Formats: sequence, C-alpha cells, structure tokens
Amino acid sequence: MRVLLTATIAMGVLILLGTTVLVVTIVRRGAAPAAPPPPYARLLREPAGTAIAGIAAAGNRLAVALHGGGPDRVVLIDPRTGATAGRVTLSP
Repeated sequence: MRVLLTATIAMGVLILLGTTVLVVTIVRRGAAPAAPPPPYARLLREPAGTAIAGIAAAGNRLAVALHGGGPDRVVLIDPRTGATAGRVTLSP
C-alpha cells in the first residue's frame, strides 16, 4: 500500500511540474517582443519597359538581371533589408 501511495504522490508532483513548465513557456513566448517582418516587397524604381531577365543568389546578396528601359543591368539587393547594395550596367 505504501508503494502505491508513493507512486501516486510522485505522479501528482510530475503533473504539477509539467503544467508549471507549460504555463511559464507560454507566458514567456507571449511576452517576447515580435521581430519585425522581413521586407517581402521591393520596388526597384526602374524606367518603363524594364523586365526582369533573371534572379540569382550572389553570396549574401540577390542579383536581379534587368533588360529593357535602357542598357541591360544587374541590381544587387540585400535580402535582409531590401536595400539596393549595388548596380552593374552591362555595355553592349
């Protein structure tokens, strides 16, 4: 009988500890400040008639090849900030 009583008390303590850990985890995650969303849209501000010829990863940048609306060019974009990191104009 003593073994049954000890097992019951131990399981009750484990249930209380598990519930406490669950509640504390939920409260901490709810109180943490939310990170700002990454910029999903980027306006390139290119002349009319410009079209995207291709997109490729270039190190930690995104290379966007553009044609039309002037000479062909490659615009390098930082994907974390959405800022234009560089521009390369291709001559014919």
